[in-house]
Amino acid sequence: MKTVNQKAWFFVLPVLVLVAFNALIPMMTVVNYSVQETFGNNVFLWQGLDWFQQLLTEERFYKALGRQFMFTGLILIIEIPLGIAIALAMPRQGIWVPVCLVLMALPMLIPWNVVGAMWNIFTLPDIGLLGYFLNNVLGINYDMTQDPIAAWITIITMDVWHWTSLVVLLAYAGLVSIPDAYYQAAKIDGASNWSVFRFIQLPKMKPVLTIAILLRFMDSFNIYTEPFVLTGGGPGNSTTLLSIDLVKRALGQFDLGPAAAMSLIYFAITLLVSWLFYTLMTKDDLN
Repeated sequence: MKTVNQKAWFFVLPVLVLVAFNALIPMMTVVNYSVQETFGNNVFLWQGLDWFQQLLTEERFYKALGRQFMFTGLILIIEIPLGIAIALAMPRQGIWVPVCLVLMALPMLIPWNVVGAMWNIFTLPDIGLLGYFLNNVLGINYDMTQDPIAAWITIITMDVWHWTSLVVLLAYAGLVSIPDAYYQAAKIDGASNWSVFRFIQLPKMKPVLTIAILLRFMDSFNIYTEPFVLTGGGPGNSTTLLSIDLVKRALGQFDLGPAAAMSLIYFAITLLVSWLFYTLMTKDDLN
């Protein structure tokens, strides 16, 4: 009978301690605040589930949640097909392969707050290059500081520029892993480019696309820094996503109890939708 060496668990112990320190302890603190009211000086009053009931009957919460879902939906609809299309157009061999890969990776290397500041300056109607070009050269009345539609177009474009590269690199990794034998068989059968994509490339890319969709959903659904730096949630509350509204409650209004309850609901929604995405995309593999 083979003896199992349990000493390997000692190598995992530091990771478990780090996860407990960085995740479990803050989570316990949030849960504690979500059922109490505090006025400072470590004075707490028991509230039970009152904060959760207040949020779930509050119009402000549902408006911010709706804007968050709309933002994430638009991001997925744009970035996933665009990323696949760019990956299909990239060369598979030759000197241009590393050049294209480096160019694709460059936007992701820029810090989130810098991306927001860059696009803020770039799109301002008076001093921004893009804002000046749209207003004075093309004659388009563009002002993201006053027009909610312009603000939405700007934050969507900013995120597409910043994160489509992730989808491109994942899709490209799936494409280059497909054996040449599949393409040779398709060529012998006289398959069209669409048939090759539908029956060979897309099924083979499914695992990496599942990862791409999950990563882009979780990241876009919890995005905060870029849109906050770019628009601050304005004009008005038109781009106040759920993440921005959460920070406003916690740090702006210092409503720690409602903010903690909102963060738990936010976390639960993220987990639930991520699980639904994963289940739907892998149900054929599980059968």
